[in-house]
Amino acid sequence: MSEDCLFCRIVSGEMTSDIVYETDEVLAFRDISPQAPVHVLVIPKAHIATISEAPTDAGLFDKLYAAAFEVAKKEGIFEEGFRTVFNCHKKGGQVVFHMHMHLLGGRQMRANS
Repeated sequence: MSEDCLFCRIVSGEMTSDIVYETDEVLAFRDISPQAPVHVLVIPKAHIATISEAPTDAGLFDKLYAAAFEVAKKEGIFEEGFRTVFNCHKKGGQVVFHMHMHLLGGRQMRANS
């Protein structure tokens, strides 16, 4: 856990969030500045700054996508369609440096949105 990380503070319970899914290793909560009717962030509970630092052999991505699929089903967007996005590093659009996946849905996605 990183003390100055916003998402680590959510994981620890120090900060509140609208949590929609949780396992021992993964947490999913609503984005505070949604870009779609459904906009959920799916994160590993362990602090990993970017996807480029994520272990590739630990099944972490499988767990994150399994969580995203469960949230998509719960939110009613699994069948109609949704988007998942990882931003990596500043030039890739990453703002919070705790690895996270955006799950977006509930509207027609455009190629540039």
